[in-house]
Amino acid sequence: MKLLVDAQLPRRLADWLTQQDHDALHTLDLSRANRSSDIAVIRRAEADGRTVATEDADFVDSFQLRNEPSSLLMVSTGNTANEALVRFGKST
Repeated sequence: MKLLVDAQLPRRLADWLTQQDHDALHTLDLSRANRSSDIAVIRRAEADGRTVATEDADFVDSFQLRNEPSSLLMVSTGNTANEALVRFGKST
């Protein structure tokens, strides 16, 4: 799976996904890094055929209103710390 992981999620998630044989970029890999606008993230994802992985509800709104990005993975973890997510990933 090809993913573009948004700034709302840790770079370690993109790194872990890559270790699991997915093609994952993080917004930190883009020219404007985490300052990339939502539109820039969407355009890059569309150009590369990537799914946007995010916790940002703005992407859900854009997806529902304009079908942009065309592929979206909404991650909802509540108040889970990044370290807990990393530990979970290592146990699966």
